[in-house]
Amino acid sequence: MEAVVARLASESAVVVFSVSSCGMCHAVKRLLRGLGASPAVHELDEDPRGREIERALAGIAGRRRSGPAPVVPAVFIGGAYVGPMEAVMSLHIGGRLVPMLRSAGAIWL
Repeated sequence: MEAVVARLASESAVVVFSVSSCGMCHAVKRLLRGLGASPAVHELDEDPRGREIERALAGIAGRRRSGPAPVVPAVFIGGAYVGPMEAVMSLHIGGRLVPMLRSAGAIWL
């Protein structure tokens, strides 16, 4: 299933794996859209493979961090796993998110 996640993550400049009732997921999608990006969103609670994708994301997130990592939102930019909400916010606050979005072709200005 990690191959499926990798394929989905590379189909758009910005990809968000989400759950439709998740407040943090909503916030990260709103932030990305507010910056001018149009993320491809995969709502795991609406996908028949959602549980399998969620397990694959947990593996990907776990390899990037020590300790338990949140599974959603899972943000990919330019096909690379960025992380959950806290990672995206850290990039944004540090002024690194917009250049990353530009580099991936997600925004132009």
